[in-house]
Amino acid sequence: MPRTAFFVSGRTGITAEMLGHSLISQFEEVNFRRITLPYIDSVDKAREAIVQIREQALTDGVRPVIFSTLIDEELRQCFYIEEALTVDIFATFIKPLEEELGVQSSHTAGKVHGIANFEEYKNRIDAVNYSMSHDDGGVSRNLADADVILVGVSRAGKTPTCLYLALQYGIKAANYPLTPEDFNDHALPRVLGNHRNKLFGLTIQPERLSQIRAERKPGSHYASIDICRAEVAEAETLMKQAQIPYLNTTTLSIEELASSILHHSGLKRRLF
Repeated sequence: MPRTAFFVSGRTGITAEMLGHSLISQFEEVNFRRITLPYIDSVDKAREAIVQIREQALTDGVRPVIFSTLIDEELRQCFYIEEALTVDIFATFIKPLEEELGVQSSHTAGKVHGIANFEEYKNRIDAVNYSMSHDDGGVSRNLADADVILVGVSRAGKTPTCLYLALQYGIKAANYPLTPEDFNDHALPRVLGNHRNKLFGLTIQPERLSQIRAERKPGSHYASIDICRAEVAEAETLMKQAQIPYLNTTTLSIEELASSILHHSGLKRRLF
């Protein structure tokens, strides 16, 4: 039987979603319907949200779970209702911290995802712009400015990993595809020669690569399993010869890939 999880926030709801998703992901046998209720910043909005939650409880026949990051005391208390289980993240974490540190928190909503630190925010924007302009080898200049350069065959996951590194960590990540021409030469692209210490490889199971490519170009030579097997084998051989560390993306999420690259490369995040 599906259960409903509500993520309630006075701002964007991102923190409630992140923490709530982390918690409910531990219950693999439960199928959660996930609903975000952001910008609950008045009693009227809180009452409207509670009506929705109660209606959902009647529809489901079981109590929804509410993950709340509301700061305002009056609004927080509104969501303690019999028809739902409320996980009050503010009360769970902030109160014990206030007692331990001996100071009151600022009780300010949206501090994590707002522009609290302009320099950090600028780092994020610069990193995203850099990664977008250095996607798939589109711009080979300024590679010296890259923190990391991801290499691998086309559709191995380089682009989303680069963008995640930029957005979440402020890392300037470029990606450069390994092509059949490189395999014929049995060498890395010449433009990468001076940046060996920044290279990190991504590989993938050929069967999965074929599926991904077929979604983009169904029935193509590019997506055939034989071509995918050959390209993956050649790319891995080339990376081993060049002593480039690499990860298999087949079963790893973008979050796991980015974190592993950060760890293995010894890079320091610029955003928190």
